[in-house]
Amino acid sequence: MDAVLLRIDNASRRAGRPVPARLLAVGKTRSAAELGALAAAGQRAFGENYVQEAAGKIEALAGLGLEWHLIGHLQSNKARLAATLFDWVQTVDRPKLVDALAAHRPAARGPLNVLVQVNIDDESSKHGCQPAEVPALVAAIRAAPMLRLRGLMAIPAPHAEPSRRRDAFARMRRLFDTVAGQDPAIDTLSMGMSDDLELAIAEGATLVRVGTALFGPRPAPRPSS
Repeated sequence: MDAVLLRIDNASRRAGRPVPARLLAVGKTRSAAELGALAAAGQRAFGENYVQEAAGKIEALAGLGLEWHLIGHLQSNKARLAATLFDWVQTVDRPKLVDALAAHRPAARGPLNVLVQVNIDDESSKHGCQPAEVPALVAAIRAAPMLRLRGLMAIPAPHAEPSRRRDAFARMRRLFDTVAGQDPAIDTLSMGMSDDLELAIAEGATLVRVGTALFGPRPAPRPSS
């Protein structure tokens, strides 16, 4: 983890950022024990792709004061559980999901932090709203008392050319600046992963989602018998 934090600190310093970007440790396919070891080393924020997979880890690590983010696509029929389990949902991309999360967030937990996921490169294989749809989603979230809009999230296309990735990050930053200019509480731009976090931070990411650089490559799936 120290090596990843150093990368983040160095990239933030080069970008002239007084506060380094935050690290979100991505625990997809990783065990609760692996996440617990990282928590013991000081990591507080963890991201999970699947609601059901996350549920067991959240229960196993309850009491450690960890912050849990959903970073995978959320089906509306799992919104009730997601609204109960998570502190953040980063993948809000349609009005139906706004309504479902708001309806099922327990009042005792306070408002759910949410990010609007943007399909910044218009990829048919990716979830997320179109940039032009962001204002309507922002308005819907602001109208929901049990949701708190914190910013935007994106997974740009994995172009081999750094300049093309950087362009996508830059477009996200401009969109973020427009939204944040209307609400001082908006403070989170989630973009960048293990192989491009420096580019993302240079273009304004305040939170980077890192799995492989922390845990190593995921094991290859076993062939079916």
